Amino acid sequence: MNPIPPVIFEIGPFEVRWYGVLIMLGVALGAYFAARLANKRGWDSDHVWNALFLAVIMAILGARLYHVFSTPAGCPPNATYACGWPYYKDHFLDAFKIWESGGFMGLGIYGAIVGGALGVIIYAWWQHLNPLQWLDVGGAGLAFGQFIGRWGNFINQELYGPPTGSDWFGLKINPNLPHQPLPPGTTYETRFHPTFLYESLWSLGVFLLLYNIHARLPHRLRDGDVFLGYLILYPLGRFFVEFFRPDAWTIGSLATAQWIAIGMVVLSSGALVLRHVFWDRSGAEEDSRDEASPEEETSQAQA
Repeated sequence: MNPIPPVIFEIGPFEVRWYGVLIMLGVALGAYFAARLANKRGWDSDHVWNALFLAVIMAILGARLYHVFSTPAGCPPNATYACGWPYYKDHFLDAFKIWESGGFMGLGIYGAIVGGALGVIIYAWWQHLNPLQWLDVGGAGLAFGQFIGRWGNFINQELYGPPTGSDWFGLKINPNLPHQPLPPGTTYETRFHPTFLYESLWSLGVFLLLYNIHARLPHRLRDGDVFLGYLILYPLGRFFVEFFRPDAWTIGSLATAQWIAIGMVVLSSGALVLRHVFWDRSGAEEDSRDEASPEEETSQAQA
């Protein structure tokens, strides 16, 4: 049971909530680990921090667009509250109010991934960098950020799954704090699947795997492999977590997020396999030495 109120403090009409704080903490720690990876590869880690602002802005924009155009379960055709497209089609200006109910509300993770990746690509293009290299370090950091950020759902008492049917395993809802409405036939003694915990732990596992692969096996990787690994592993876990989501936006028999997950896993797996099947590793290593960037040459000289 969550004992923590969602609002940390209020200043006039503005609220500072744990949900937003945890998201920003996840962003900062994810960037920290991304910078560590860049240093391990001999790249200038300042690019991580310089790209962060643009990547975060683009991620918020993408996440918001995903939410605005979604139609979650239970969102009526002429909705009077901000649940998705049925509401925003008649309240266009409200689509920009991400600060509603304390800020960072109404965001979709797949939109954030696309937007954040686009922000990294734009920054790399502007700085004449290889975007695949910086997507790689960002992919591992993103997974760690999700590990932290999902705990905001716990504090908000939202996105929990169906009853576990157990007397000891599962999440109880605190009736004294704001929470997602209880499903019909349940009480405050019912224990629900902690979907936030499932996704958080999966994201931590994805981070540990990708971080160590990137740090320890760079000679076996092509630029972009780690980010492709993220696009395979995170959606794979999210596909199964979606079975426990009570408010999913569905298309046919599956949640929309599950269809997206299937597409990402299939396409990313195919790309990863094909680029290694046709990879002349010896030639790539020679090209890498011949085309070393000034930053890499400086780093090697200092070493």
